[in-house]
Amino acid sequence: MNLDVRGMETLDLAGKRVLMRVDFNVPLDGGSITDDTRIRAALPSVREVLAAGGLPILLSHLGRPGGKVREELRLDPVAMRLEELLEGPVVKLDECVGDGVAAAVAGAEPGTCVLLENVRFEAGETRGDPELAAAMAALGEVFINDAFGSSHRAHCSVSGIAAHLPSAAGRLVRAELDAFRRLLDAPPEPFVAILGGAKVSDKLSVIEQLIERVSAVVIGGGMAYTFLAARGEAVGTSLVGEEQLELVRQTAAKAERKGVELVLPDDHVIAPSFGDEAGARVVEGEIPEGWMGLDIGPRSSERFARVVAGARTLVWNGPMGVFELEAFRGGTEAVGRAVAACEGYTVVGGGDSVAAIGLLGLAERIDHISTGGGASLELLEGRDLPGIAALVD
Repeated sequence: MNLDVRGMETLDLAGKRVLMRVDFNVPLDGGSITDDTRIRAALPSVREVLAAGGLPILLSHLGRPGGKVREELRLDPVAMRLEELLEGPVVKLDECVGDGVAAAVAGAEPGTCVLLENVRFEAGETRGDPELAAAMAALGEVFINDAFGSSHRAHCSVSGIAAHLPSAAGRLVRAELDAFRRLLDAPPEPFVAILGGAKVSDKLSVIEQLIERVSAVVIGGGMAYTFLAARGEAVGTSLVGEEQLELVRQTAAKAERKGVELVLPDDHVIAPSFGDEAGARVVEGEIPEGWMGLDIGPRSSERFARVVAGARTLVWNGPMGVFELEAFRGGTEAVGRAVAACEGYTVVGGGDSVAAIGLLGLAERIDHISTGGGASLELLEGRDLPGIAALVD
């Protein structure tokens, strides 16, 4: 895995049509943007192109339209918000390729930013169709990838364009790679990883790789119950990945051989059913039949926080419980506060983890907040990201 990529400072941007892949996959509610973090994250690179006299031509996806035009997933609300943030003109087009798009790009005024339509309206985008990639590339003269959150996808607008144009990483992507290089290249110890979320299948291979690097793996969320079940504990009706039980046992054995501590919850906030906030209560030890664990308990929260406090390097991905419901939010909040107080180098990725940090007003106390949950996990797993590999010298 090579993270040494060309930066956008290596490209001649003056007077150039600069294709830039960004991640404007923002949450919408009734057509209104509820969180513009991803738009703000792209602003430094966009402004740098404008300052250099280039024409930024932005490509992004929004949602999963499945290769078809879906009116509710058009990028018009993004264009409006981008124009407000840039305090300059944004030309929004209704397609991302074609003669009309080429004509509009050719006629764009200096100082303008062009936003193409949702690239996933094109059926070939997610297939990596080489003809579509070539058609996209024809709109520009150089290419910048500043969409870290999509860089683990071998899509036309992510990695395909780079085969046709001089290409480089944008400021956001470089910042992400620099942060993860600190985690992957001889990080100061103790190195602690905190992993949560619902399914153990999503992160088991990441845990396998992290065991080679870290001092401790702290496990919460639904995935913790597969680990507890694998060692014979009763977990009631909690979410358990039955097909992963043997792999989990092997992973736990590997951690023991390597001297890596697996920190699991020993008390839980439980309820009779998912989302039953009124029925929530705390139980220590095993979970009774007919109940499910939906958050780590207060004793586990304190124990997790003590492990976090001693870390010199730390990465956190995934909530400790059903964070969207207040009754099952305490564990995630406790871990978030502990991470913010940690004196070591801290990286947070994954939607709910980032949301927790934001909700608590602790973002400024985190060394790096990643914009890509899936991409960051694949980096930690040691996998090459197609969007990054396309930029490697």
